[in-house]
Amino acid sequence: MTTTALPPDLNAAAPATMVRTPPRPPSGAHRAWRRFHIGAILSYTMLLLFAIVYIYPFLVAISSSFKTDGDATNNPLALIPQTWTVAAYQQLFSGSPLPLWALNSAFITIIVTAARVFFDSLAGYALSRLKFRGRTIVFSALIAVMAVPNVVLLIPRFLILKQFGLYDSYAGMIIPLIVDAGGIFIMKQFFESIPVSVEEAARIDGAGIFRTFWTIVLPMARPALVTLFILSFQGSWNEFGAFVVSRQNPNLNTLTTGIASLFSGQLGSGNQFPLKLAAAILMTIPVATIFFIFQRKIMNTTEGGEKG
Repeated sequence: MTTTALPPDLNAAAPATMVRTPPRPPSGAHRAWRRFHIGAILSYTMLLLFAIVYIYPFLVAISSSFKTDGDATNNPLALIPQTWTVAAYQQLFSGSPLPLWALNSAFITIIVTAARVFFDSLAGYALSRLKFRGRTIVFSALIAVMAVPNVVLLIPRFLILKQFGLYDSYAGMIIPLIVDAGGIFIMKQFFESIPVSVEEAARIDGAGIFRTFWTIVLPMARPALVTLFILSFQGSWNEFGAFVVSRQNPNLNTLTTGIASLFSGQLGSGNQFPLKLAAAILMTIPVATIFFIFQRKIMNTTEGGEKG
């Protein structure tokens, strides 16, 4: 009679003298991944520090606008006011023509932004597509204008406005701003990225230059138009130098020139830090709102190609 050997008991305890194999060193891929992980942590830490340094002054401005004048003077960098108060905002709306300044800024900004988007895109399309004598010279002059600081043109602008009788009027504040060399450059460069072949069908159908521009090319340039819209809105809303030399009547004050009068102590004595910072915060809200609404569409060139 034959007997079969039973398998060893799997539940038996392992002998105490079992030899343990040493751990294997990490592979090259694992070491590379660990270095990448450490590098990412360091990079995000540095970005966080830079963000704090950049945002901290803005947080101080918001906090100080709710402080008393004495608290803002004695503790200018504190983020938590000792006494919360909205006296600065109440003084702005009751003791200053802030609504009039805001209305003037809104009126001028809307007209200037609409005019810049239209005329800059039209000029950019002409420099990009139309073949005319002297086009290179015009573009070189455009680049030269972009290199000239705006402060250099303030006195000539004042003299021209006085000569044409536009000084101290809305027209004198709007007309010099309706065309911008930087906007023309942006639109020209974007139009050159659009293939000329997309316009051939419209030309075969008998469409003219302006109709081709308006119905075919301009809708494809929506990313550049959004970028130009934001830059034009921000530039005209925050414009200061041009408004200083183009008006003298207090009723034509914009937010920039009106708030500048606050820094000269127009509304009272003392530092008036909460009052000035409250005005600056209120002035920032429209520009920040426009930027956050359209930030994903700023110069998104792939969107223009897909829409085409």
